[in-house]
Amino acid sequence: MDDHKLKVFCTVAETKSFSRASEIIHLTQPAVSLQVQALEEIYETKLFDRSGGTVTLTPAGELLYNYAKDILGLYASAKKDINAMIGLVKGSLSIGASSTVGNYLLPSVIVAFRKNHPRIKINLIVSNTKMVVEKLLAGEIDLGIVEGDVTKHKLVVDKLLPDELVLIMSPDHPWAKRKNVSVSELPKEPFVMREQGSGTRQMIEKRLEENKISPASLTVSLYLGSTEAIKTAVEDGLGVSIVSSWAARKELHAGSLVAATFKDAKFPRHFTLIQRKNSFASHTQEEFLEFLKIYPYENPMKNA
Repeated sequence: MDDHKLKVFCTVAETKSFSRASEIIHLTQPAVSLQVQALEEIYETKLFDRSGGTVTLTPAGELLYNYAKDILGLYASAKKDINAMIGLVKGSLSIGASSTVGNYLLPSVIVAFRKNHPRIKINLIVSNTKMVVEKLLAGEIDLGIVEGDVTKHKLVVDKLLPDELVLIMSPDHPWAKRKNVSVSELPKEPFVMREQGSGTRQMIEKRLEENKISPASLTVSLYLGSTEAIKTAVEDGLGVSIVSSWAARKELHAGSLVAATFKDAKFPRHFTLIQRKNSFASHTQEEFLEFLKIYPYENPMKNA
């Protein structure tokens, strides 16, 4: 089944760019143009209008695009059903994940999944939430798992797993033996903060303001660009910080960090599964989604 030309055509139609399509499907731009030209020769009409510096579908192109999506969906459905009938699960899956999910949660899930399905290849791309959404909408990845809320436009959004931000400190810190700390005490201690633009920082500042604590009142000792750097600084006694309980799990179990919750405030969020609306899930993707739902996630604060 020669569906390659239709895939190239749909990618150009969805990105509205020959150059962007070439990046996504790993072909040169001239090769993309040749694939589209071949379709135009088959149907003896132009499929794209490239005037005015933009790429838009002609009426014939719109019609072909609707049929092409159905045809590609039928191809994928046939492959999925045949593989299911013969008990074969293979293929590849590209997943985008924001930093906490990609660095601290998904690796162990993927390892466990690959033990059950060794013929499935998984490509994990770790980026920020905004980039994951952009890659998903452009068709560069099959699904995304991110932290917090995302706009539902053109996406199917499902909560996957709860997460809570916790206060971390070194074992030698005066608060180390306390299970709970009041948010009103935070301005009294040096604080290690994420850099401007961080989603985690935005959530911390939002929650502090909800509890009438001005972020400007914090005594920030360092601004750092990654969770790993923050954990190291806190371990070295340069201040306290607030991070995902999943991100601090290994250090908490090892005893190099200590965590406390807030007795007068909550810092909850969710890890969120995102997929394109009206996209066809392959058998490989469905197997992984089902595995995500049944995976025995351990409470990161357990025995911490």
